[in-house]
Amino acid sequence: MLATIQAHYNIGDIIFQLASFLILIGFAAAVIVFAVKFVKGMKSRNARLQRIEEKVDELASERHK
Repeated sequence: MLATIQAHYNIGDIIFQLASFLILIGFAAAVIVFAVKFVKGMKSRNARLQRIEEKVDELASERHK
């Protein structure tokens, strides 16, 4: 008697696996988006602080003239 292997998948199992995979991909994408926004925010914040510092230095030098 030959033993046959049958792959019997339940539709609920397939839906669960797909949903789990999509949640995993969504979580990874959210982490990447958060990291990119954080880095861009730090760069713009540093540029803004640099401009403010230059203006303060300019005002301070004008005041001492």
